[in-house]
Amino acid sequence: MEKVMVVEDDPKIAGHLHTFIEKYGYDVLSIDNFHNLMDSFRGFNPDLVLLDINLPRFDGFYWCRQIRLESVCPVIFISARTGEMDQVMALENGGDDFITKPFHPDVVMAKIRSQLRRAYGAYALGNRERILQKHGLKLLPERLVLRFGDNAVSLTMKEAVIIESLMNRHPRVAGREDLLEKLWDDQTYVDENTLNVNMTRVRKKFQELGITGAVETVRGAGYRLRVTWNGADES
Repeated sequence: MEKVMVVEDDPKIAGHLHTFIEKYGYDVLSIDNFHNLMDSFRGFNPDLVLLDINLPRFDGFYWCRQIRLESVCPVIFISARTGEMDQVMALENGGDDFITKPFHPDVVMAKIRSQLRRAYGAYALGNRERILQKHGLKLLPERLVLRFGDNAVSLTMKEAVIIESLMNRHPRVAGREDLLEKLWDDQTYVDENTLNVNMTRVRKKFQELGITGAVETVRGAGYRLRVTWNGADES
C-alpha cells in the first residue's frame, strides 16, 4: 500500500484530504506536530508528501528542502497562495507540483496518481538515484544536495543545474548560452546579469563546503569548474 503524508495545519482541510485519499486505498498520515516534522517523515517513510506553504514555525519551502536532503519522493505543494513567484519558489525548493486552494479533491487525486506513476510506476525512468562525483565532490541533483567530505549544503534547482553542467563539462568550459538555455526556457527576457547572480550563489555554496575558487570565469566564453581543492590535476 502506497503511503501519503499530509502536512497541513488547517485541521478541517487536513481531515478532508485524509479521508478522501484513504478512501482510494492509500495509507495516510496527517501531521499535527510541526516542530518535529522530519521525525514523522522518517518514521512513516512516505511515497509522496502533500505540503502546505504556510505552516507554524517554518514554512513549507524549508521543510521541502529538509526532505530533499534525505529523499527524492514526490512533493506536491498545496497552498492558498496563487502568485507565480510562490509556484516558482515551490519548484526551486524541490517540489514536483503545485495545487492552489480551494481545490477539487479529484484534482488532488489525479496529481497524486500522476506523481506516483512518474516516480515508481509505468512512467518511472528507474529507481536508481543519479549521483555525480568529481574528485571528492558529490552532487545529488534529485535531492538538491551537494556534498564534500562530511559536509553538505542544500541547493535550489538552478544551482543544481549549474553545478551539474560544470561537473559534466569539466575540464571544458560550460558556455554562457548553454547555461542560459538549461536554466530558462525563454532567454529573451533574461537580464545579462541574472546568470552572474546565480553563479555568485553557486560560489557561495562551494565556500560553505570549505572550497574556494571552485568556479573560474572564462572571459567571453563561460565558466569552468576547478578541482584543485584535492590537489587534483585539472587535465
